[in-house]
Amino acid sequence: MALMSKRSAVKTSSPQDQEDPTAESRKRDHIELAFQSQVARGALDGRFYYEPLLSGHPRRGSLKSFLFLGKAMRAPMWVSSMTGGTEMAHTINHNLARACKDFGMGMGLGSCRSLLYSNETLKDFDVRTLIGDSLPLFANLGIAQLEQLIEKGELYRVRELVDKLQADGLIIHVNPLQEWLQPEGDRFEAPPLQTITTFMEKVDLPVIVKEVGQGMGYESLKALMQLPLAAIDFAANGGTNFARLEMLRGDKTRAAVYEQLAYVGHSAEEMVDMYNHLLEELGPKMACRQVIISGGVKTFLDGYYLINKIQGTAVYGQASGFLKHARGDYEELYTHVDAQVQGLELANAFLRVK
Repeated sequence: MALMSKRSAVKTSSPQDQEDPTAESRKRDHIELAFQSQVARGALDGRFYYEPLLSGHPRRGSLKSFLFLGKAMRAPMWVSSMTGGTEMAHTINHNLARACKDFGMGMGLGSCRSLLYSNETLKDFDVRTLIGDSLPLFANLGIAQLEQLIEKGELYRVRELVDKLQADGLIIHVNPLQEWLQPEGDRFEAPPLQTITTFMEKVDLPVIVKEVGQGMGYESLKALMQLPLAAIDFAANGGTNFARLEMLRGDKTRAAVYEQLAYVGHSAEEMVDMYNHLLEELGPKMACRQVIISGGVKTFLDGYYLINKIQGTAVYGQASGFLKHARGDYEELYTHVDAQVQGLELANAFLRVK
């Protein structure tokens, strides 16, 4: 009897456990975490059909390359313009350019205003050799700078700027509320649409037009879609909002007066809906068919949803999502982007947009 008790106390492993040495710890985790892992019905992401039967697990590198801005990209992700001439700009821009090269993404530089009259900060922006010639890289200037250059007859400086950066073209950021709220802000004399049109008539460069975190409404989007732009960058409300950022920098009394302006604007999804409607409305008048969907795109699921919902060629852009991981060692940024790409591969395999 004692012998039987002793034998029963000896733990035996099943053949399955012997083949899988992690089985015991995994099963224990499943028991301990079962209650924590429950998902409430209201928390379900209702944007997708989940189709678990239609694909095997995706292989690494399964995203298909595609043409955007005349160049072949491997991931539908865009590094949105975010930082200009700061002490950290060199590390940030160089890390981001390396990530673009490694994963096949496109990149918009932060404001290159400091390079219009000097090469002092050129080393911070000079990333063409890192990103390579086969991926899109765009310089960036504000609409206020273009208005001033037009008035002075100095638009040649824009061409010099793009050439010294070996960029593919220019991003023009339109930011009236930011400029109004910025303590050092400029004032526009002409409507930005007029300035953009004049610039495009005088300078032969691919042009992308973007907002800076509040998006744009129906009539502004309609006007841009009829211009021969390389792309439109939504820069919608929901991500970094530069009007709100300037309020945080400035006078507290003034900020209290204008605080609600930070909540004016349009979400990326709303702008996708507007774009799709305008695509049908404009018909042959449509001149710009490439879009960077940015502003509040927090995860690869947001990006996957939006680029599949829009009726046009699109990538999704992120700024703060990249910035968070680009300020230190490159390995941190690489790990972050690699996870995003794997997420997109998984979404392509098992999710369909409703």
